[in-house]
Amino acid sequence: MSEQESWQLEEGAEIAPGRSVLKALGGGYDYEVYLVWDDKLFSVLVAKLLRPHLVGRERSLRRLAREAEVLATLAHPVVLRGFGAAMDGDHPHLLLEHLEGPTLRRLIRRGGPLPPEQILPLALHIASALHYLSTEDIVHLDVKPDNIVMGIPPRLIDMSLARSLDEALEVSVAIGTNAYMPPEQCAPGEAGEIGPPADVWGLAATLFHAVTGRTPFSRPASTADDATPEERYPQLVEDPVAPERRIPAGLMDPVMAGLAKKPADRPTAAELALAFQPEVAALPKKIRLGRRGGF
Repeated sequence: MSEQESWQLEEGAEIAPGRSVLKALGGGYDYEVYLVWDDKLFSVLVAKLLRPHLVGRERSLRRLAREAEVLATLAHPVVLRGFGAAMDGDHPHLLLEHLEGPTLRRLIRRGGPLPPEQILPLALHIASALHYLSTEDIVHLDVKPDNIVMGIPPRLIDMSLARSLDEALEVSVAIGTNAYMPPEQCAPGEAGEIGPPADVWGLAATLFHAVTGRTPFSRPASTADDATPEERYPQLVEDPVAPERRIPAGLMDPVMAGLAKKPADRPTAAELALAFQPEVAALPKKIRLGRRGGF
């Protein structure tokens, strides 16, 4: 990314009145993320800034505003909290809760597959959050290891692709992260309507990755712009790979059910949670999540 596409903000830089940068945290193509101090809330928070080359684009500003609106309607112990958006000024941004802990992606990269005893409480928590989102007529559409912070409890983050159920039905292009997208997100309208079952599939793919160390389908045959959907998204035509190690049925059976190609064939998020609940209840009281505590 060129220097012009990054704010290059230093400690102490003010992004809004009474809101100053503490340090850079990273970001992606559209956003930069900074740890900030807010005088009004008198707290450390996270600011998600549009990159400079997107500030003047109406579509990017609408996406930022939509994410703020979605966060404003939600209140769940496992879903990241938002504290509003600053749409005016030189640095349009969201203000978000600061969470401690590594992402699930980082834990997998650092130590490989996680044990079922560690995955089961995570599965129950995220399934409960997805059930809540469905009751609020919201679909996340980007459930993946990068978007789960392994705190106590684990937290589901990044609502940038979230849609209302009505908006999700209008999606006409593939959106999401390839390996964690259900068939209906890969081929909207052809493989089924997009709704809450899409998030169930994303969670199942995430749990499969966490417990096996790999994603549930083979690598794409092609990622070229002119490739067919079947070449780009093996989940359209393939069955999930078989796990290479023995995994308890109480975890793996619900995960495999969640990877059903047809949305109607998948369990709901509530059904997943109910399937995981007795498995979690049977665990010892203190199950650790990486190096950062447990349930």
